Amino acid sequence: MRTAFVLVALAAVIGGLSTAVKYTDHGEALAGYLLAKARGGYSLEERLSSWRAKLHEPMRQEFAAAHLLFPPEEISLLAFKDRRVIEVYGRSQPSSAWQFIKSVPVLGLSGQLGPKLHAGDLQVPEGFYRAEFLNPNGRFHVSIRLNYPNSFDRQQAQIEGRTNLGGDIMIHGTASSVGCLAVGNRSAEELFYLAGLVSKEKLHIIISPTDFRSASMPTRQPGQPDWLPALYGKLQLELSAYPTHLTRR
Repeated sequence: MRTAFVLVALAAVIGGLSTAVKYTDHGEALAGYLLAKARGGYSLEERLSSWRAKLHEPMRQEFAAAHLLFPPEEISLLAFKDRRVIEVYGRSQPSSAWQFIKSVPVLGLSGQLGPKLHAGDLQVPEGFYRAEFLNPNGRFHVSIRLNYPNSFDRQQAQIEGRTNLGGDIMIHGTASSVGCLAVGNRSAEELFYLAGLVSKEKLHIIISPTDFRSASMPTRQPGQPDWLPALYGKLQLELSAYPTHLTRR
């Protein structure tokens, strides 16, 4: 009884907080985070179930427009830092061609073009990543945590003697970020829902400074590592497997 009373009281306080901040993404995320903590958190299954009614059919229609069943077999998220966008692709099986689904604006990211090298450099990583964890109770609404530093990041750091590479890199809600990709709460819900249905093992994440399908290789800047052009060459090769703007239908 006491627990129920506390939850009701906290919900009233949180409701007032949300009203005070006019339901901004940040206010909503904070209110949701406090309420989730008070109830002991949401499981992944609870989050997916609670959003099914509002998300499943609209997203099914988006995939049907690309001639794909929903959920598809695999998903790729291509993030381009200079354009501040994440492009969503799907395919029905590993041997199938990738199909463009939609673009999601990146509302907040920090740093400059170039890789993340150590904690506190404000940089968003660049390279090939996987989803390490789907967090249904994040401080920035829901989030997809990347496996940064990946094996390549750690290998290069070991060669160069770098330590403390940082971490906790996510695609999350709200509109601002330090080292992560903030896409707003509604888009975060859609990407999270999609990742939850497909499974994080079948979610591919590529973060590139620019779209190498249509843009030239950027010049290596002072202070950037000498292995960067080789990484960009690999990104360019991988991105060639995805349809360009001119071939999307």
